[in-house]
Amino acid sequence: MNIIFVSNKMAKAKTLSVLQVSMIVLALTLVPLFIGLMMIVPQEAPAQQGGKTLMLAQIKNAFTNRQKHLDAYAIQLGEMQARIMLLDAQSERLSKLAGDKSASKTKLPDSIKPVSSEVIKPNRGGPLVREAPLSEVDLQEKIAELMAQIDVDTEHLSDIEAKLLQKTVLKDTLPNRSPVNVAFNSSSFGWRLDPFNGHKAFHEGLDFTATIGTPIYAAARGIVSAAEQTPDYGKIVKIDHGLGVETRYAHASLLLVHAGDRVEKGQKIAEVGSSGRSTGPHLHYEIRLDGNPLDPRKYLNASY
Repeated sequence: MNIIFVSNKMAKAKTLSVLQVSMIVLALTLVPLFIGLMMIVPQEAPAQQGGKTLMLAQIKNAFTNRQKHLDAYAIQLGEMQARIMLLDAQSERLSKLAGDKSASKTKLPDSIKPVSSEVIKPNRGGPLVREAPLSEVDLQEKIAELMAQIDVDTEHLSDIEAKLLQKTVLKDTLPNRSPVNVAFNSSSFGWRLDPFNGHKAFHEGLDFTATIGTPIYAAARGIVSAAEQTPDYGKIVKIDHGLGVETRYAHASLLLVHAGDRVEKGQKIAEVGSSGRSTGPHLHYEIRLDGNPLDPRKYLNASY
């Protein structure tokens, strides 16, 4: 079949082949079909698409916030575990000072002792009234209460430890002189916010803010075990007072003694500076017993 087109502007007629005619018919059939499908299938409005995007973003933010909360609880749990470990070590030292040879580990209060299969659990009961799940605010309050109780127990044990040490053979060895003629008015012994990263960290000594060059004195007589430069302590003097007692004097600007020197109580051994991991001129002072940090506040001008 041939279709003949005649044009006024053309001198001769043009003919279309069967293949060309078939292509035209197919196109005329598919175009209406495609338009019909476009009209039948519902299309999402831009507002609906924006709503779905917003919903996905909210879900993602919810998961992110949830993870942040979990991370915060994990940090608090880690801090509590660290504090309890320090209490365990301190309790063990107290047991030894008290002459309890059998105490190899901290004795937990009865309320938190693990219950063995031989112990009869207390029977409890009663009607369930106004049941409610523990909220996040409640959990935070409980954690804060436990932290506060740990602080109170730590302070109490430190007092007992200091008094016991004053009654042992260490009483003539313990340093009880202030290492500088200024009051400690900076970071105290215990947990604090680290001045460099803002995280909670344990501070194992006392900080005495003073001008550069202020004299530093030995808190008790002993032998200098180290007088050196370190990355964190800066210029530091360590004095061994015997029987496991040691004092440390850090961040100095000038060291006046050397390892092996014998020093007397009140002897000038260094000068205040800001060397090492320090934000400004001060003395970082530590007392240690068998490597464990003691609260220096309990031994400054101590008299029991």
